[in-house]
Amino acid sequence: MSIGSTGMSIAAAMPSSRRPRLGPALGLLGAALTVAVLIALSTGSIALPLDRVLLHLAQAIGLPGEPLGARDAAVLYTLRLPRIVLAAAVGVTLGVAGASLQAIFRNPLADPGLVGVSSGAAFAGSVTMMLGVAGLGLSRSGLSLSTLLPATAFLGALVATILILALARRDGRCSATDMLLAGIAVNALGAAGIGLCSYLGDDQALRQMTFWMMGGFGGAAWTHIGPALVLMLAATAGLLANARRLDLYALGERDAFLLGLEPHRFAVRTVLLVALGVGAAVAVSGLIGFVGLVVPHMIRLWLGPVHRRLLPATALAAATLLVLADTTARSIAAPADVPVGLLLGAVGAPVFLWLLRARGGRSFG
Repeated sequence: MSIGSTGMSIAAAMPSSRRPRLGPALGLLGAALTVAVLIALSTGSIALPLDRVLLHLAQAIGLPGEPLGARDAAVLYTLRLPRIVLAAAVGVTLGVAGASLQAIFRNPLADPGLVGVSSGAAFAGSVTMMLGVAGLGLSRSGLSLSTLLPATAFLGALVATILILALARRDGRCSATDMLLAGIAVNALGAAGIGLCSYLGDDQALRQMTFWMMGGFGGAAWTHIGPALVLMLAATAGLLANARRLDLYALGERDAFLLGLEPHRFAVRTVLLVALGVGAAVAVSGLIGFVGLVVPHMIRLWLGPVHRRLLPATALAAATLLVLADTTARSIAAPADVPVGLLLGAVGAPVFLWLLRARGGRSFG
């Protein structure tokens, strides 16, 4: 029996008959994301009336409309749209990565930050900010710190992933439990390295590290986020394509193997895809927590644990959350930017505690 047909039959049997249908649920989440994007386009330190923005966008695609003035058009295309696109992409990546890791580790507390990927990217970024372009011997290359930082952060995520796989490899195989334990160790090493960089860096580097570690989209620009968007898209597409296999994996490694899935290779591939996406996300946005932890739980409570339902819904919900969070972050103290990671930490922790209490001590899923 093929994986696809078996996974489909398992997925069909798993959700409760009282669960909402997937189509209307995705439609509702898509509408929420659309509203969030429209609010984000018109909100900020420079207000752009929504009706004028819509008329401008209609005119840009050949429909009857009216263009914005030069200043407002520059704000829309240079400042607002890159931030919105990046926030949505990072939200999708972190949400789908979190849901996938929770399935692989069979642990509702699994999160991209837990397995060391985010920590590796943050450590590499901290080293870059501490040394600077000149300290890395690249002063003649013409690279700026804003250009170099995403590349080194992604390299740090990749090195952390390779280290986790090497530490977890035993008798030619990597189990999910060993990868989780290795990830926790790598996470601790990365945190220690970040602390060392903070201690050794000068005041300017320390300030840069502090704000970058808080997470945000203030530096979004088309020239810097393009490669990261491609990597996040590729990784998320791969994880979404794994939805039915994740349902098989949830049955247990023995049953999954009998149904045609090689569980160890599948777990390694999934963790590598998570590393690819999360490394790219951290490279351009810094550390943003709770998205990959809380959003999958909330969607799971609503739509159930079947991953062909859970993953796309989580992607839309996480994108909506980060677009709204970024809009709030750049509005509540305008013209200053409140770090998005700081805002989500302040909101996400109480929400997660509420979810734990609402479950009455029962496990998620």
